[in-house]
Amino acid sequence: MAVHDDCKLKFLELKAKRTYRFIVYKIEEQQKQVVVEKLGEPGQSHDDFAASLPVDECRYAIFDFDFVTAENCQKSKIFFIAWSPDTARVRSKMIYASSKDRFKRELDGIQVELQATDPTEMDLDVFKSRVN
Repeated sequence: MAVHDDCKLKFLELKAKRTYRFIVYKIEEQQKQVVVEKLGEPGQSHDDFAASLPVDECRYAIFDFDFVTAENCQKSKIFFIAWSPDTARVRSKMIYASSKDRFKRELDGIQVELQATDPTEMDLDVFKSRVN
């Protein structure tokens, strides 16, 4: 599975310049490559991110999660989300599962990984629990 250059470029912009809140990636099965599907503006929320994932198709996503530590420090962590809803096609789930590690290696700087099959597995509380 190829990875379009734009995937890495947009990730670097999110990581270094915080240009985006999130990035949603999809696999173009015809071209056999991962491409950027959607970019979330810095002001967008976790709800906007969750709403940008299709209910019945797999996706990869990056989310820049801001939080405040117990010591009252403002921090952020970069999450990689493998979105594989139960309602997605079996072939699609297999393609996404088998390409995930290769794709993740292209994105240097991922701090937390989440695997989600329904929205409750990546709600805000899950993000909060994974940063500590």
